[in-house]
Amino acid sequence: MKNSLYIYQNGELKRHDDTLQFITSEGEKRHIPVNSISEIYCFGENTLNTKFINFVAKHEILIHFFNYYSFYTASLIPRKTKIAGKLLVAQVSHYTDEAKRLVLAKAFVLSAGSNIYRNLRYYHGRGKAVSQTMSEIETLVNKIEGCTSIPELMGIEGNIHKCYYKAWHQMINQEIDFQQRVKNPPDNRINTLISFINTLVYTTVLGEIYKTQLDPTVSYLHEPGTSRFSLSLDIAEIFKPLIADRLIFSLLNRNQIQEKHFTKNLEYLHLEENGSKIILAEYDKYLKRTIHHKDLDREVSYRYLIRLECYKLIKHLYGEKTYFPFIMWW
Repeated sequence: MKNSLYIYQNGELKRHDDTLQFITSEGEKRHIPVNSISEIYCFGENTLNTKFINFVAKHEILIHFFNYYSFYTASLIPRKTKIAGKLLVAQVSHYTDEAKRLVLAKAFVLSAGSNIYRNLRYYHGRGKAVSQTMSEIETLVNKIEGCTSIPELMGIEGNIHKCYYKAWHQMINQEIDFQQRVKNPPDNRINTLISFINTLVYTTVLGEIYKTQLDPTVSYLHEPGTSRFSLSLDIAEIFKPLIADRLIFSLLNRNQIQEKHFTKNLEYLHLEENGSKIILAEYDKYLKRTIHHKDLDREVSYRYLIRLECYKLIKHLYGEKTYFPFIMWW
């Protein structure tokens, strides 16, 4: 299995024969086998040239860039080799046809709401006082099918998350000041963690979409726009409860991430490098976790679940099999 490469030090990324080479600002050289890497995350001030870019593009390696404050800024994606004009036409037609678009958008919100409910059910079974929230979210999920427009559906999706976040203090054993989602910029530890880890899920989904024939800019729940891969946002909604939220609960409840891993900077909280390194190590472990897939009757990783979701969407777009989203069964 290929791994993600995380670079925090300042330095230069180069091609050296048939391997990747990273030269730190102190002159230390490290060689990385190109066949072991699926994507590169740059958190430092890194220099790279066209020779390097052409080399990693040939090996279909994505590069994601973050600024000094660990905010995601951009992705460098190789030219797609897996392309299908027929699929692109089908993707676009399912967007332009309001009824077809709504079917898929409902499926994404149904999955997100159902997986959120299962997170609450997990903690309810461990004595946490979340039964009222479970009831509220169940009521909202039952309204999804009756939605007649994307704005109405987005409203329900927003209310599901609003209810969900209000219960987080019940599921997290640390003292937290968190009642609502604040993004730009995140104003406390929980919002900072959500922003950072949701970005990781977004980039992972983008990488899995790249390995298929899907176009990442044509989406159904989120409005396609400039400067973002909106299909990644759609599919990420499915997996954020499973990967991002459960990872946050685990990191905080095991005291792996504490107040000392953050610094106050102007009006927002900055995640320190030592904290983000802990998160990335645990995130990688989460992606490699496996479950026994009921339909495939074999073990699959969390990362591969995302790819399977892309394949299911392709079958729906081609009219081969109606799309039913991933919903946790455990």
